[in-house]
Amino acid sequence: LVRLVESGGGSVQAGGSLSLSCTTSDAIANQTLCCMAWFRQAPGKEREGVATFDTYGRITYADSVKGRFTISVNNAKNTLHLHMNSLAPEDSAMYYCAADRLPTIAALRLSSSEYAYWGQGTQVTVSS
Repeated sequence: LVRLVESGGGSVQAGGSLSLSCTTSDAIANQTLCCMAWFRQAPGKEREGVATFDTYGRITYADSVKGRFTISVNNAKNTLHLHMNSLAPEDSAMYYCAADRLPTIAALRLSSSEYAYWGQGTQVTVSS
C-alpha cells in the first residue's frame, strides 16, 4: 500500500504564492512509483488534473496553470512538490497528490482514473 501525505496548503491573497508537498512511502527514484500528479477539486466541480511528473522525466501541466505552477520531485526525500505562483481565486480547491506504478499515454496523464493511490488532500484558498 502506497501512502501519500500532502502538506503546505493554506490561505493567500490573489497574486500570491504557495508551495505544496507530498511525501510518499514508496521510492520515486527507483521507479517503484512511475507517475505522480497533483489534482484539485473545488466544491461542486469535478476533480481536475493540475500537473504530472513521471520517472521518465515527462511533465504535463493543465492549460489553466501553465506558466504559473511548477511540479518537481526530490528523489532523496521521496517528495513531490507543487510551486504555485500568481494564484487566483479560481485556484481555490482541495489539492490532492496521486501516484501510480504504471505509465499511461500522454492524453491520459491528467486523468484521475489513471492513478491508484491518493492522499487525503490539502486545502488552498485564494482570496481576491
